[in-house]
Amino acid sequence: MEEKKRKTTTSTAVKSRYNDRVYDKIAFRVSKELSEKFKAKCAAEGISQAQIFKKAMEEFLEQ
Repeated sequence: MEEKKRKTTTSTAVKSRYNDRVYDKIAFRVSKELSEKFKAKCAAEGISQAQIFKKAMEEFLEQ
């Protein structure tokens, strides 16, 4: 008989603490129309949304 692994939140809590310690969040608002177009293009090209912003920030900082 196969044993079921029990699901715990410890791993999620540990990941959350790590992310809070290492990363920062940047939020901004855009129109729903712009957001939908952006999400669709990212999906069509197979690129993560975060990747677009990270690349733009890196390029901006290199100037």
